[in-house]
Amino acid sequence: MRAVLETLEAGAPAELPALLAFAAGQGVPLDADELHAAIRRSELLLATGGDPRRAPDPDDRAVTALADDLDAPEARAALAAGLERLADDSEGLPAVSAVLAELRADEERAWRCYAWALLAEHVGGDR
Repeated sequence: MRAVLETLEAGAPAELPALLAFAAGQGVPLDADELHAAIRRSELLLATGGDPRRAPDPDDRAVTALADDLDAPEARAALAAGLERLADDSEGLPAVSAVLAELRADEERAWRCYAWALLAEHVGGDR
Protein backbone atom coordinates (compact mmCIF):
# COMPACT_ATOMS: atom_id res chain seq x y z
CA MET A 1 0.00 0.00 0.00
CA ARG A 2 2.93 2.33 0.60
CA ALA A 3 3.74 2.35 -3.14
CA VAL A 4 0.17 3.38 -3.95
CA LEU A 5 0.32 6.19 -1.39
CA GLU A 6 3.64 7.38 -2.83
CA THR A 7 2.12 7.47 -6.31
CA LEU A 8 -0.83 9.48 -5.02
CA GLU A 9 1.54 11.83 -3.22
CA ALA A 10 3.49 12.46 -6.40
CA GLY A 11 0.38 13.36 -8.37
CA ALA A 12 -1.82 14.73 -5.57
CA PRO A 13 -4.90 14.67 -7.85
CA ALA A 14 -8.04 16.64 -7.06
CA GLU A 15 -9.73 13.29 -6.43
CA LEU A 16 -7.23 12.43 -3.68
CA PRO A 17 -9.91 12.32 -0.94
CA ALA A 18 -11.99 9.86 -2.94
CA LEU A 19 -8.98 7.75 -3.88
CA LEU A 20 -7.84 7.52 -0.27
CA ALA A 21 -11.37 6.77 0.95
CA PHE A 22 -11.66 4.06 -1.70
CA ALA A 23 -8.36 2.50 -0.63
CA ALA A 24 -9.37 2.69 3.03
CA GLY A 25 -12.77 1.21 2.25
CA GLN A 26 -11.54 -2.08 0.83
CA GLY A 27 -12.64 -3.81 4.03
CA VAL A 28 -16.05 -2.14 4.27
CA PRO A 29 -18.75 -4.82 4.42
CA LEU A 30 -21.28 -4.06 1.67
CA ASP A 31 -23.99 -6.40 0.47
CA ALA A 32 -23.49 -6.79 -3.29
CA ASP A 33 -27.21 -6.61 -4.10
CA GLU A 34 -27.71 -3.57 -1.91
CA LEU A 35 -24.70 -1.86 -3.48
CA HIS A 36 -25.93 -2.62 -7.00
CA ALA A 37 -29.40 -1.22 -6.27
CA ALA A 38 -27.99 1.90 -4.61
CA ILE A 39 -25.62 2.51 -7.55
CA ARG A 40 -28.52 2.22 -10.00
CA ARG A 41 -30.55 4.77 -8.03
CA SER A 42 -27.56 7.10 -8.03
CA GLU A 43 -27.16 6.68 -11.77
CA LEU A 44 -30.74 7.85 -12.20
CA LEU A 45 -29.89 10.95 -10.21
CA LEU A 46 -26.86 11.54 -12.44
CA ALA A 47 -29.13 11.20 -15.46
CA THR A 48 -31.38 13.98 -14.18
CA GLY A 49 -28.33 16.22 -14.51
CA GLY A 50 -28.14 15.44 -18.22
CA ASP A 51 -25.53 12.71 -18.59
CA PRO A 52 -25.71 9.48 -16.58
CA ARG A 53 -22.10 8.64 -17.50
CA ARG A 54 -20.52 11.92 -16.44
CA ALA A 55 -17.97 11.81 -13.68
CA PRO A 56 -19.68 12.69 -10.41
CA ASP A 57 -18.30 15.20 -7.94
CA PRO A 58 -18.44 14.89 -4.16
CA ASP A 59 -21.36 17.30 -3.79
CA ASP A 60 -23.60 15.68 -6.41
CA ARG A 61 -26.99 14.60 -5.15
CA ALA A 62 -26.17 11.19 -6.62
CA VAL A 63 -23.17 10.89 -4.29
CA THR A 64 -24.97 12.05 -1.17
CA ALA A 65 -27.88 9.70 -1.93
CA LEU A 66 -25.50 6.77 -2.37
CA ALA A 67 -23.78 7.65 0.91
CA ASP A 68 -27.18 7.70 2.64
CA ASP A 69 -28.28 4.43 1.05
CA LEU A 70 -25.16 2.53 2.13
CA ASP A 71 -24.78 4.12 5.55
CA ALA A 72 -24.46 1.69 8.44
CA PRO A 73 -22.50 1.89 11.69
CA GLU A 74 -20.41 -1.20 10.93
CA ALA A 75 -19.56 0.13 7.46
CA ARG A 76 -18.47 3.50 8.86
CA ALA A 77 -16.39 1.76 11.52
CA ALA A 78 -14.65 -0.33 8.85
CA LEU A 79 -13.91 2.80 6.81
CA ALA A 80 -12.52 4.57 9.89
CA ALA A 81 -10.28 1.57 10.61
CA GLY A 82 -9.07 1.60 7.01
CA LEU A 83 -8.26 5.31 7.23
CA GLU A 84 -6.26 4.66 10.39
CA ARG A 85 -4.27 1.93 8.65
CA LEU A 86 -3.51 4.25 5.73
CA ALA A 87 -2.46 6.99 8.12
CA ASP A 88 0.07 4.60 9.63
CA ASP A 89 1.51 4.00 6.14
CA SER A 90 1.58 7.67 5.11
CA GLU A 91 4.46 8.94 7.22
CA GLY A 92 6.63 11.32 5.20
CA LEU A 93 3.92 11.93 2.59
CA PRO A 94 2.60 15.41 3.43
CA ALA A 95 -0.26 15.70 0.91
CA VAL A 96 -1.57 12.21 1.60
CA SER A 97 -1.17 12.66 5.36
CA ALA A 98 -3.03 15.97 5.31
CA VAL A 99 -6.00 14.57 3.40
CA LEU A 100 -6.10 11.48 5.59
CA ALA A 101 -6.10 13.69 8.70
CA GLU A 102 -9.04 15.64 7.26
CA LEU A 103 -10.97 12.48 6.46
CA ARG A 104 -10.26 10.97 9.88
CA ALA A 105 -11.46 14.19 11.55
CA ASP A 106 -14.69 14.39 9.55
CA GLU A 107 -16.51 11.06 9.44
CA GLU A 108 -19.33 12.47 7.31
CA ARG A 109 -16.94 13.77 4.66
CA ALA A 110 -14.99 10.52 4.69
CA TRP A 111 -18.19 8.53 4.14
CA ARG A 112 -19.28 10.84 1.30
CA CYS A 113 -15.84 10.56 -0.34
CA TYR A 114 -16.13 6.79 -0.14
CA ALA A 115 -19.52 6.94 -1.87
CA TRP A 116 -18.05 9.34 -4.44
CA ALA A 117 -15.32 6.82 -5.20
CA LEU A 118 -17.76 3.91 -5.48
CA LEU A 119 -19.97 5.81 -7.89
CA ALA A 120 -17.03 7.13 -9.94
CA GLU A 121 -15.61 3.60 -10.20
CA HIS A 122 -18.93 2.29 -11.49
CA VAL A 123 -19.56 5.13 -13.93
CA GLY A 124 -15.97 5.01 -15.18
CA GLY A 125 -16.12 1.24 -15.57
CA ASP A 126 -19.16 1.48 -17.83
CA ARG A 127 -17.52 3.76 -20.39
